[in-house]
Amino acid sequence: MIKSLYVRVVLTFLGAVILSIFTASLLINHIYIGQIKKALQDHMISSGKMMIKAYEQAEGGDLDYLMTGVSSLPGYAVHMYDSKGKLLYVSSEVQQRQLELEAAHVSEVLHGGVFRSGINKGEGGMTVGLPLTVNGSPGALFITPEVNELVSMIGGFLKTQLLFILGFGSLFILIAARYIVQPLRRLTRATRRMAKGDFSVSLSTKRGDEIGQLTQSFNVMAKELGTLEESRKRFVSDVSHEIQSPLTSIKGFTQALKYKQLDEQTRMRLLDIIEAESDRLSRLSGDLLQLSTLEYEHMQLSPGKFSLDEQLRQVVIALEPQWSTKEMTVNLDVLPVTIEADEDRLSQIWSNLLSNSIKHTNNGGTIDIKVSLSGEQVLVEIADTGSGIPEEELHHIFKPFYKVDKSRERKVGGSGLGLSIVKRIVDLHKGQIEVASTPGKGTTVSVQLPQFYYKPEL
Repeated sequence: MIKSLYVRVVLTFLGAVILSIFTASLLINHIYIGQIKKALQDHMISSGKMMIKAYEQAEGGDLDYLMTGVSSLPGYAVHMYDSKGKLLYVSSEVQQRQLELEAAHVSEVLHGGVFRSGINKGEGGMTVGLPLTVNGSPGALFITPEVNELVSMIGGFLKTQLLFILGFGSLFILIAARYIVQPLRRLTRATRRMAKGDFSVSLSTKRGDEIGQLTQSFNVMAKELGTLEESRKRFVSDVSHEIQSPLTSIKGFTQALKYKQLDEQTRMRLLDIIEAESDRLSRLSGDLLQLSTLEYEHMQLSPGKFSLDEQLRQVVIALEPQWSTKEMTVNLDVLPVTIEADEDRLSQIWSNLLSNSIKHTNNGGTIDIKVSLSGEQVLVEIADTGSGIPEEELHHIFKPFYKVDKSRERKVGGSGLGLSIVKRIVDLHKGQIEVASTPGKGTTVSVQLPQFYYKPEL
């Protein structure tokens, strides 16, 4: 079994060349050889008839003179038979040995017919037979072209030429196949490196064909996988820290409660810390589970009609302990809007976005929430006066596990999954989300959703 693409390409090309040569030879023999034979025979018949006519008009001219004239035709041999089928004259002993005509053919010409031999039937090559009158008696004149040597030489030339074509063609095919297969071998080696975890691999190419496009796609894939691997490592590091920190606190305070004599106030304070740290672990695991659920390809929503403006008010009220503690101002500018969507999922969008704004806005800051309606599209804008996001980070913020400011995120909490969850929910509703931000001045998140839910076709 041939496993090498290089060998397969070479053998395929060689097979195609050989088959093409064989097919072309058959077509040429079938189309052109018959036409050449017929044209040559027509020429011989025309020339022979003219000579016979001139001889017969000479009223009993010299037969030897006729034979000398006919045999003087360059490249032809002649034979003559009398009325009894006896050979009277032959211009070449070689042709006499080579030409073996059947009695029926001679008889056909003696009775006034014109004979044409078949080129592939062993009937003397391209011989033609013509009737004539010799001293008042019927005779038969046969003319045969002496082209065997020429045909053999031409045939040998053509065979040699085809062999040269096959040889040089094979050489060029070997080179061309190597040119085609070499980039694929490079891709194979690079893929093996990537399979071992080396995502820094990059292949250079100047080709614009499909292989060049494949190489460019490979480079993009390697870069994306490298970025994803970095995100994964960062996520593992962040999650490890997020898990380790509350676990350490829980363990330490549990041991304190277990082995130390504490007053009631201190004991309650430690229990509150243990409870808060447990909540952190619960939220982290919940975010991971939710993101995994939302990423499921056949995730189905539960749409229903509800008041969007009322939902936003409820979210603001639910998060009041967070923004009121920081003495922030939350302004609501919402129109009465009824929307058809998954109510629980949309509530999570507003909770995550508003929580982000609260986390990244300093004490005394402002958050503005605005709702507008355009046709069948609902636009919700949440703008804050927080720290903002650098422009080069904006296209990364919706990636799972991504954090803009790693050191600051540790202080404000969060696992870097909130915006990924928001983006996935918006996509499931066939909506769009955009972020505009200026570092030091604030961030505006715009969410556009269809007012009516359209169930996707399966």
